[in-house]
Amino acid sequence: SSMGGLCRELLTLQLGHYSNFVGTHWWNLQDAALSYDAGRSDSFSEIDNNVLFREGQTQHGRPTYTPRLILLDLKGSLSSLKQEGDLYGVSQAEPALTWRGNLTLHREDPATKNQFLQQLDRLGGESHNGNVTSATGPGEQRCTVARPRDLSQGAQRLDGNVKVWSDYLGVRLHPKTISIIQQYSHESTSNRFEAFGFGEKLVQDPAFLEDFEDRLHFYIEECDYLQGFQVLCDLQDGFAGLTAKVLELLNDEYEGKAIFTCGLAPSWHADTGAVASVYRLLNCVMGTVQLSSRSSIFCPLSLDANLLSRRPASPALFPNLLYNAALSYHSSAPLAVALETLSLPYRLRNNAVTLSHLADALSISGRKLVSASAAVPLAVGEAETLPDALTDQGGRLPWTPLSPSGETTGHVQCFAQSVVARGIGRENQVGNLPRGVEGRSALHRCPTGEDVLGRFLHDRYPAAMSAVHLAQTPCRVTAPFPQLFSAAVTRRGRLTETPETPARAVESVPVLTALQSLASTSSLLQTLQQEVVGLTLPRFAAFFAAGTEMEDFGQVVEELRTLAQCYRPGHELPGPDIDSDTE
Repeated sequence: SSMGGLCRELLTLQLGHYSNFVGTHWWNLQDAALSYDAGRSDSFSEIDNNVLFREGQTQHGRPTYTPRLILLDLKGSLSSLKQEGDLYGVSQAEPALTWRGNLTLHREDPATKNQFLQQLDRLGGESHNGNVTSATGPGEQRCTVARPRDLSQGAQRLDGNVKVWSDYLGVRLHPKTISIIQQYSHESTSNRFEAFGFGEKLVQDPAFLEDFEDRLHFYIEECDYLQGFQVLCDLQDGFAGLTAKVLELLNDEYEGKAIFTCGLAPSWHADTGAVASVYRLLNCVMGTVQLSSRSSIFCPLSLDANLLSRRPASPALFPNLLYNAALSYHSSAPLAVALETLSLPYRLRNNAVTLSHLADALSISGRKLVSASAAVPLAVGEAETLPDALTDQGGRLPWTPLSPSGETTGHVQCFAQSVVARGIGRENQVGNLPRGVEGRSALHRCPTGEDVLGRFLHDRYPAAMSAVHLAQTPCRVTAPFPQLFSAAVTRRGRLTETPETPARAVESVPVLTALQSLASTSSLLQTLQQEVVGLTLPRFAAFFAAGTEMEDFGQVVEELRTLAQCYRPGHELPGPDIDSDTE
């Protein structure tokens, strides 16, 4: 690897219920790829799994591969999963209460496992109540799995059965991973974790802090070279405040380490009342400002195009996906595919970049808020090449936005972007023209896939700095990934005019993602600021009673204005921004 054999590990944090829906799909996708690679004799993995996974051993000396992960959620999110996992035989009759606050413990009947989890158990063989353990032999760098898993039967019935993310978790978790916040519960209507201040307060609780630091140090002490943190957090509730405080702690203790934070939100809300929607907006404002300033880069990520606004949810449309916007199990799935792809530049074995390098390139001039887009799947016909796919767009962009975007008239200026295409074999990355034949387009004449993608981006965004990465490995979307693909998508993720009957489950798909710094972010943040300034804040006194001072909130709104100005063209000029006060 270009890193000189040194593994540059990342620690992932998942803070919040929806973040755990997204994260669960993400780890399942990675696990599906590991299991698939293990079954092939010619397997050379393009992805260095040690960046996000850790190797360990069970008490019986069997090697294990688990996510290097800490996840936080409220009471009621574990269903049939035991908090400490089952890998290391740490079985406690009492739940492992992390920190109680002042609590009485109620014994609850263990939840029954759904068919998918029961099927995992049966396939797991000796890992009696868990999933197949990925194992590595001596000197082997990759994972092997006892037998390839076909989980499709149990997963078909998941759509109606998933209530919480643990209902479709297909990977084993380390005992240090799951931390449950006992003071708040999902189902509770009275005591809701709905304000930024509640989250900030939790992190100041000494018992919480001690537990969290213990988990943090456990993972970090075993790293060769920690390059930083990937943080998935819920942006619209108390987890935004909790995350802001956690980032403050990470910056203090691990100064100079990269932090890539994604602020997540579902595409549908059960409570659309005025108060609930204002709370979500206030959390988003506080979160966007504080998480941007405390991260290397911050990306708001949701299938709801109106994430940073009080307008009703507006679920994103994908040409070849059909999903139920009200199901978190569905809406979190395309987001996980996007994360699994846009994170590849710092996870590849060869030509990897560090996360801090990627973040620095995207966040020039204080533009730390970046926007994500993805084509899930990338529309490539069965006999088509990458130049064909990019030429067929007819002037449209090939991807769907996954971050809210500001109003734009005509062309969007892009300052910098990182674009990844995966799942197209080397031979189909270029036009493959016979000698002397004029190509359909300039893209068809490019000598390499990188050139094809680079040329395409240069034509679209002539002023942008672009980094491109190509990987041949597709994204494996086998069960328990929901079957959201239209009939036009084949088993291998290509588009066909003649769908098979009966339709076969899609196993893998090519994906194209972009992480961009866009000038339109300026109008997005200005609109958000105007919405907040227009609120009669005393009506929402309970939000401020949770611990956010009015004065501090005013400061945050001011910082929002400053952040918006970073995205105005010409802002890169050195020295003070002359016209900053004229608006």
